[in-house]
Amino acid sequence: MTWLLYGATGYTGRLIIEEAIARGHRPILAGRSVTKLKPLSERYGLDYRAFDLDSTNRVAAHLKDSGAQLVLHAAGPFIFTAPPMLSACLAAGLHYLDITGEIPVFENTFAAHNQAVQAGIVCMSGVGFDIVPSDCLIKYVSDQLPDATDLAIAIDALSPAEAELGVSAGTAKTMLHMLPKGNLIRRGGQLIRADLGAHTDLFPFPHGERLAMAIPWGDLSTGYRTSGGIPNITTYLTFSPAQISAIKRVSYVLRQALKIDPVRHWIERQIDQNVPGPSAQRRQTGRSYVYARAINATGKIVQATLTTPEGYEFTKIAAVRCVERVLDSDLSGALTPALAFGADFVLELGASERHDFTLN
Repeated sequence: MTWLLYGATGYTGRLIIEEAIARGHRPILAGRSVTKLKPLSERYGLDYRAFDLDSTNRVAAHLKDSGAQLVLHAAGPFIFTAPPMLSACLAAGLHYLDITGEIPVFENTFAAHNQAVQAGIVCMSGVGFDIVPSDCLIKYVSDQLPDATDLAIAIDALSPAEAELGVSAGTAKTMLHMLPKGNLIRRGGQLIRADLGAHTDLFPFPHGERLAMAIPWGDLSTGYRTSGGIPNITTYLTFSPAQISAIKRVSYVLRQALKIDPVRHWIERQIDQNVPGPSAQRRQTGRSYVYARAINATGKIVQATLTTPEGYEFTKIAAVRCVERVLDSDLSGALTPALAFGADFVLELGASERHDFTLN
């Protein structure tokens, strides 16, 4: 079956191309720039299509004309690019997958569930490191504790000891656009605002205990669905104590500054010029860690950890496998990866290992 990769010329897009070819696929390369797409097409011997996302009807026409059955959307910031591509896929009757980690994008995808069912297509956001590992781990612990009332997810993926930033330019710009919106947690089933740095905790990882701070990770949206509606969810990312203190001091000022377009645009230009993405060595040798803890009203705890390849290395593997699974299925609707493929799906992706803690 034929599928289309939009955002093929980006850092993650190029990794996905290499993984797809290694697994015998010949995706159609797509994006906005002919100048960038043509040499990539010639290098890999793949067809390409150049179009922007300013009109749902025009995008849907491009998709129909391509002969593809599925779109893997890898062009961020997804808060701007995902809604028009999703709408076009619904109109054209193509499966829609993306690699977002942005909560508004997840919420928009879930809002399209009924349309997706009627169209007979799958709409699935977050088929990369955001949020396949954590989503599968959430399903794993919540299936063991179906009456859980509280869920905590902690990610240890960006080591503060490493000089290399460890993110692509696209990811950095996405973080830039999300920061002014502040932090989120889920309480009583609702997403609510919370101050950055207001929620911290220590979490046990295979390599030792780590301090983490609550951040707006995509599982606040997807985990609520995957877990069957656990009402209280907090998502964390590990930081050093000094980093957390610095974030508390500057978060308000920085959020206000980023609301000013010239300031944000200047920072975006600096990112484009100075953030190349993780090196091949880091991708091949790095490891990422996820922790999940579910608690019920009586205090019973189910907890587990997951160790995966480095985030971008994991994303290229997971995204292509999700494409394969969707094309080989009769699923429809807006789904999370774990709801579609099960808690053990992550164990099929590279050198991923899951470990249980003693249950009490």
